[in-house]
Amino acid sequence: MSIDPKIKEQLGQYRQSIDNIDAALVHMLAERFRCTQAVGVLKATHELPPADPAREEYQIERLRRLAKDANLDPDFAEKFLNFIIREVIRHHEAIAAEHSGANQNAPA
Repeated sequence: MSIDPKIKEQLGQYRQSIDNIDAALVHMLAERFRCTQAVGVLKATHELPPADPAREEYQIERLRRLAKDANLDPDFAEKFLNFIIREVIRHHEAIAAEHSGANQNAPA
């Protein structure tokens, strides 16, 4: 079965847009994780807990509102943010563990 050249061209244009958006998402996520890594170091340095449930709840509600305004399914947006939050907390726990280990080896 052959595809109409106009349809093939339009499909290619959509796919190029999707590829560009995917690349932008990856770069934005990388930047977000650079910032959250800095937060993790700050928390570990000052012996703050890796998770902040009040902040997480605020962010989820905020993202749900943004998603609704953008005509994106708020449930999907919440699932996406929850995945990111879990990963950030995992990073913060690792940073805290590294930091506490470094403090135990420091001379008194």
